[in-house]
Order: sequence, then structure tokens, then C-alpha cells
Amino acid sequence: MAEKATGTVTARSRKAVASDPGEGTVSTARRKTGTTGHTAASSRTQVPAGSGARGGAESVDPADLPVRPGEEPWTAAEVAELHDELASDLLRLRSEIEASEAAIAGLMRDSNDGAGDDQVDAGTKNINRESELSLANNARDSLAQTERALARLEGTGFGLCESCGQPVGKARLQAFPRATLCVSCKAKQERR
Repeated sequence: MAEKATGTVTARSRKAVASDPGEGTVSTARRKTGTTGHTAASSRTQVPAGSGARGGAESVDPADLPVRPGEEPWTAAEVAELHDELASDLLRLRSEIEASEAAIAGLMRDSNDGAGDDQVDAGTKNINRESELSLANNARDSLAQTERALARLEGTGFGLCESCGQPVGKARLQAFPRATLCVSCKAKQERR
């Protein structure tokens, strides 16, 4: 699959090396909150962004980031751009989640006053509510992946495949910074 459009344009061109927008999915446990049936994702392996051992883009040593054979090493400017992109994604996703939660609250409030609704109106309200819940959950999953990628960039393990331990690849990470699997391991995962 192609990467989802984020609404922001970066200086680097997006290459077709990122295979799946669900890439690097964090292990999540779903829990019901409140009486609304609202499902929230909470990561069991999530590390808060900015809590890495190094502390920020300026303290990330580009020489420490792995590359595949034949790729140029990371530069400080590329690392800073990657860090800035992940940080801006965090802000965007948090605001999307807040907006979705406000919309969900409104939809839940409006669902109680449907005393005179016919079946079509009730169905439309249910579809709108389910759609908004789905968007909010997708944003939460992306937020968890982005926080994890930022923590790995600032800490250790960024750029290494979580399955085989080989480098993910600089071009792949530039196209999809949240990638946690190399192309071959991701292909194996998708075949299952």
C-alpha cells in the first residue's frame, strides 16, 4: 500500500519504499472507557517522546544511525529534518485526536434526542458515530507509533529492524519515519 498523505509537504521526496501505513504498529491493548463504549488505544511498549537517553535532535549522532550497504551515512541536517517531521506529526495528531473527541462527544450527545427519528436517520447517526470513532482510533495508533519512533530516534534502536536486527534503510525511514521493519521482514509479515 502507499503511505497515507499527512497534509504536510517535506523537503525530501516521498519514495515508494514505505510499504504500509500501518507499519511499525505498536502492541496495543484496547480498553473501554466510560459508558459511551469509546475504545482507546494504550501502548504497552510506548515510551514518551523526548524521554530518550540522548534528549533531542541536536544530541543525536548521525554516525550512530544504521544504514544499509550502499547508502550514504546520515547527516545532521537529515536527522534534524526527520526529528522535526516526527515532532510536527505529534502536534498534528494530538490536535486531530482532540477534534475527534469533541466531535464524538457531540455525536453522543445528539444521539439521545432521536426520539422521532426514522430508521434512516438512526442509521446515519450510527454511521457518523462509528466513522468518527474509527478516525480517532487511527489517529491514536499513529500517535503511539510516532511517539515510539521519536523516542527510538532520541534513544537507541532507531533504524534497526525489530525482527531481524538489520538496518531498515535510510531511504525507507526518510519515506516513512515510523517504520520498524525492513522491507523483507515487512513482506514476510504481510504474507501471514
